[in-house]
Amino acid sequence: MSIKISHKKKISDKTIKNYVLFTNEDFVISGLKNIYLSKNSAQINKTIKSNKTKKNDIISFNLNSDQKIILIKIKKNQTPTENEKKGANFYNFIKSNLLTNLTFLDKNIYEIQAKNKSFIDEFLHGLQIKSYEFDKYKTKKEIIDINIVISFTKKIPSTNKNNRFFSLLEGTNFTKDLVSEPGNILHPDEYARRILKLKKIGLKIKVYNKNQLKKLGMGALLGVGQGSIRGSYLVTMEWNGIKSKSKPLAFVGKGVCFDTGGYSLKPARFMEDMTYDMAGSAAVVGLMKTLALRKAKVNAVGVVGLVENMVSGNAQRPGDIVKSYSGKTIEVLNTDAEGRLVLADALTFTEKKYKPKFIIDLATLTGAIIVSLGSEYAGLFSNDDKLSKQLLDVGEKVDEKLWRMPLHKNFDKLMNSKNADMQNINYVGGAGSTTAAQFLQRFILNKTPWAHLDIAGMAFSKYGGALNSGGATGYGVRLLNKLIEDYYE
Repeated sequence: MSIKISHKKKISDKTIKNYVLFTNEDFVISGLKNIYLSKNSAQINKTIKSNKTKKNDIISFNLNSDQKIILIKIKKNQTPTENEKKGANFYNFIKSNLLTNLTFLDKNIYEIQAKNKSFIDEFLHGLQIKSYEFDKYKTKKEIIDINIVISFTKKIPSTNKNNRFFSLLEGTNFTKDLVSEPGNILHPDEYARRILKLKKIGLKIKVYNKNQLKKLGMGALLGVGQGSIRGSYLVTMEWNGIKSKSKPLAFVGKGVCFDTGGYSLKPARFMEDMTYDMAGSAAVVGLMKTLALRKAKVNAVGVVGLVENMVSGNAQRPGDIVKSYSGKTIEVLNTDAEGRLVLADALTFTEKKYKPKFIIDLATLTGAIIVSLGSEYAGLFSNDDKLSKQLLDVGEKVDEKLWRMPLHKNFDKLMNSKNADMQNINYVGGAGSTTAAQFLQRFILNKTPWAHLDIAGMAFSKYGGALNSGGATGYGVRLLNKLIEDYYE
């Protein structure tokens, strides 16, 4: 399904199929006397009166045999996210009613935008986010073109704000595309190639291959991928939006393109879902694309570790000991606790090479976080209260919520090993997500402010949500983009 949004001046009343009008909570239409429909105001008001008792936020009725009126109730002082959800709800309405040509009238919009200049952009942004579908591999596609026209009578609205919404949509949908791809298509080799294509929008990208990683000493990352016939990579993406030599903001993502669990094999049931075990990395890539497209006034770096965790004669065994980039040794007691091994090397590399202002990593790291928080919150673990507060704040604003979880030395010691500096799982039992985070914290060597987001319950939804229709959610892109907008630009 494709959506085309355009601005047109002086549209003939006779050519409009579906009028879309915003009303207040009492279904009073803003600017009714000043728009094309003034001659029908009596009829419209009569129809509204008969429908006011309905609890629906959207009502529609025929103006005549050829034209329909659609009324959308807008509450006073709606937040940007509430405006987006209204747009998403409207998408459901037009899809279920098979409406393909819709006209918004500027004088009606201006009444609302007098209080919120971004209202219509937020509304349409939510509509577009909700419309995402991944039908790339369907041979028979339902092709429906939805044409949305913003009619204006005086001057065309500014498009400066639109660039921000366009960039965020592009970045979020790119993340969804990556997460939605099957493992036989988006293996590490192909993933690295797709990231390289982002050079054309201004990102500086470097791909470290298996031989280069071996020379760097990234034994933890390489151990995860050694059972696959595909390559293992670390990819860096740099965006320099300001000329100053200020410390960059750093974002690190787990990119396990498919996770069998290795020799600690996962159950067959639902293993197909492990194509989205690279969702943390996809969020980082989508964020970097967003920043580049909107020319964000910030210096930022994205780092992703790309591997495939497979079973073969060369695969990592339970009991193996590997040496990480930090120099610390790790006893691999469970090959299905692999994401933390990838992140271990990526975190230390990012801190050492870029000396960033902070590091935020994202990963579908543990099933335990789903037991704790379900699909309502991602888990937040951090060594920094200020960064945590900022993340919690923007999470509420964009409805990508976080819940802060504990870190403590008593959890940390559970990761000590008799045979190496540490082990990759806690065999005592319990606190699976926290002990995984404690493991990661050991690879932040210079007390850099750091936050770990365990997004296992948020990256993919079988049922959909307010802004998603099911499948890949793109979780993390909107969250981190808002963090940068509110606190670091």
